[in-house]
Amino acid sequence: MGCCADRSTGGAGGGGEKPGHALPEAARAIADATPPERIRFAGGIGHTGTTSPAIPTDGEGLVRKVRLKPFAADASLVTNARFAAFVAATGYVTEAERFGWAPVFRLLLPDPESIPPSQSRTPWWVKCDGAWWAEPEGPGSHVGARADHPVVHVSWADARAFAAWAGGHLPSEAEWEHAARGGRSGDPRFPWGDREPDDTEFLPANIWQGQFPEINSCADGWLGTSPVGAFAPNEAGLYDMSGNVWEWTSEPFRIRSASRGAQARNELARAADQKVMKGGSFLCHVSYCYRYRIAARSGTSADSGTSNTGLRVFYND
Repeated sequence: MGCCADRSTGGAGGGGEKPGHALPEAARAIADATPPERIRFAGGIGHTGTTSPAIPTDGEGLVRKVRLKPFAADASLVTNARFAAFVAATGYVTEAERFGWAPVFRLLLPDPESIPPSQSRTPWWVKCDGAWWAEPEGPGSHVGARADHPVVHVSWADARAFAAWAGGHLPSEAEWEHAARGGRSGDPRFPWGDREPDDTEFLPANIWQGQFPEINSCADGWLGTSPVGAFAPNEAGLYDMSGNVWEWTSEPFRIRSASRGAQARNELARAADQKVMKGGSFLCHVSYCYRYRIAARSGTSADSGTSNTGLRVFYND
């Protein structure tokens, strides 16, 4: 599963759907619908996958050429301020609100030991009652000081709803990878090139530094999310195409192979309604969940909205 979490994290579900919250004053105060710059791409021949896969079982080693129509992408991830404006304008209720809880990365809690460890394979995720985008670590937390941070705890349906409100859509996997490569051909490993980040000096993205999941030195300055644009953009001008938060795409997760292993993985993805996410997050590291590479991909249940799940809006151009 890596650094991602599904809605099953932490035990049983939330006991049925809960009503939505009134928008907290801290969130209402930062609401700002101003969109970021749109970066335009001419289209043409793009591709998904890489000839140098690091996690072949994810299907990233299957290179597929795709003809792309012209499109545009927001230069930055959707922020708390922009999502607050969307909710203020529409009254939208996220899936995390309806469930009444969301998976939260343990070290982000004010008291990390306040919730007993789960018996899951990923005990660093905890089922936090009352966590949602406006109170990302549960009741008492708020986004008042995080207006320019990416919104989190958004499910695939939430992301689609926001994108439609903004006049755009979630990207195809090919659109996302083409944008991450800056619209260029070739097969760079990262949005900045092929140089591997380290834990001390070369810190081009908000990812983990140290021994995951116990020790994060925060050499890059951040334990959790960082402001959008805190790190340098790629050649096209897109920020956070690697790290910070995962980005939903429009596509169901599947591996385009007839191998027995791929077919078994595809059946699991269909049963769990998994969608493709791209870009990795602040929890990724080369030693664990090495998915902050352009070709890397994760299949995550559509109803999952976690501490490291956000979105970017793409547009027909």
